[in-house]
Amino acid sequence: MAPSAIPIPDTDVVPERKELFHEEEEEQNCQLHELSHGPNPLTGIPRFASHTEHRKHILIHMAAVFRSWARHGFIEGISGHISVRDPEYPELIWMNPIGKHFALLNASDMLCLHIDTGKIVGGNQHRPVNSPGFWIHSEIHKARPDVHSICHAHTIAGRAWASFGKPLEMITQDICDLYGSIATMNEYGGIVTAEQEGQQIARHLGTKNKAAILMNHGLITIGSTVDEASFLFGLLDRSCDIQLRVEAACAGNSSLQKKIIPDEMAKFNFAMAGEKNWLYAEAQPDIQLEIVKGGAELTEGVDNVTLDPRRWE
Repeated sequence: MAPSAIPIPDTDVVPERKELFHEEEEEQNCQLHELSHGPNPLTGIPRFASHTEHRKHILIHMAAVFRSWARHGFIEGISGHISVRDPEYPELIWMNPIGKHFALLNASDMLCLHIDTGKIVGGNQHRPVNSPGFWIHSEIHKARPDVHSICHAHTIAGRAWASFGKPLEMITQDICDLYGSIATMNEYGGIVTAEQEGQQIARHLGTKNKAAILMNHGLITIGSTVDEASFLFGLLDRSCDIQLRVEAACAGNSSLQKKIIPDEMAKFNFAMAGEKNWLYAEAQPDIQLEIVKGGAELTEGVDNVTLDPRRWE
């Protein structure tokens, strides 16, 4: 079964951080309570009693996201990858192996790599990682210490809209979760063969963007958890599909006019529903579905996943 989050008692909080810790917790609860009515309101990103429990949670949720991707058809051969920064060692990231179907991935399939060197330092020792994927993800992680997870895949709607090199419009309430934080690339960089393409994507993401539409390529999203990054990825893909449908409906039909959500309203929506704890909560239905359906197979071997610090010294 998936490890449950265990609250950390106040005695475990560093004294000078205690006041800030409670302020952050109160802010999180206020946001989630605002958007969930009744007993037992939604909770946000969980906290764990140990790095080991946190790591298990990450690996199980990674596997669940990949199985959800398979269910939604986010597959093109061996393309597509997710990275998550290790909770204990921020210089390490976990990634999926290349060549195993997303629907078959389980928690113990993930590999752990050193961001700077690419050395495999833990996890799965039987399969390689996607090299272009590592070049992309490692450069973004280097440029954005605040980023804990990155999702990238070649979806049908994402690639279709990416062929235009145009930004998405705020034509639905949902896309406002990414208001002002989607980078649009208008040059195709070719198949990634070195770090330069990852650096270019990182430059477009800048210091605040949470997503990018990669010209003639696909979509990429980032987040503070794999849950947030994966929910935003699905949202971005669906929004590309909606934009394509709206453009097709409007083409040659002067009676149909798009109504764009005004900037102030889009900003308000983003402030309410674009926050990391809310986005974590948004991801849970799909993730929990895969955990229940995957059962023991999805979590198989997670208790035996190891890291060897000596490998990157």
